[in-house]
Amino acid sequence: MSALAEAPVWLIGCGNMGGAMLRRWIAAGMDPQRVTVITRGAVDLPEGVRHTTIVPEGDSPGILVLAVKPQQLDVVAPRLAHLRPALLVSILAGVEVAALAARMPAAAIVRAMPNLPVAIGKGVTALFAGAIDPGARAVAEELATPLGLVEWIDDEAQFDAVTALAGCGPGFVFRFADALAEAGAALGLPADQAARLALATLEGSALMAATSVDTPATLADRVASPGGSTRKGLDVLDEGGALVALMTDTLAASARRNAEMAAAAR
Repeated sequence: MSALAEAPVWLIGCGNMGGAMLRRWIAAGMDPQRVTVITRGAVDLPEGVRHTTIVPEGDSPGILVLAVKPQQLDVVAPRLAHLRPALLVSILAGVEVAALAARMPAAAIVRAMPNLPVAIGKGVTALFAGAIDPGARAVAEELATPLGLVEWIDDEAQFDAVTALAGCGPGFVFRFADALAEAGAALGLPADQAARLALATLEGSALMAATSVDTPATLADRVASPGGSTRKGLDVLDEGGALVALMTDTLAASARRNAEMAAAAR
């Protein structure tokens, strides 16, 4: 095990995503005394985790995790510019490695894009790094592994698309669940019952798709008997590629926003 794998971790920001990551790390066995959380105000933290509202003087972490909003980069960065961490991990959407390196010198920089289900260890974390030490790359992957699926991205130009699909994706799935429930209520079901049915249907279907050797498209066709009710509903979603077109437009809008944030951070 490398020294970096046991090095002090400073977490800058501890909102929904930063907090979810921290709790998963602690649940997976990380020593809470390794971690210092730096936020502007009070925050609920796992027992044993150190908290401060200012950057400690005369000290530096081995691993610095940047988990503030992208718009706060130029507020936070000057306060961290004197640090020389061995590894900087940033979850700032749209902020490229070059923009990070220009503001906060670090031996190795890794961009990470986790999504909200990391809170239950079922998330997705996409990682990108340029030419960095293999040990630092391995430690970044070790940090992401307790959060769920880990995917390395070879081309940073693809990060906007990855963020739109996996980072923003839970929001789209939640919206679909709500729409499915509302549609059931529109057909006469009690709203609370329609919501339970929709969520349980999504949970079971997602688990089945994740564990099946067949593609989701194949599974959909298996559910849909020729001339049956499922087929009639799929006909509506499939007509003119309506659903694919809608999701493509949805992801494209998110990807464009990521690109705008990247341009602003350069």
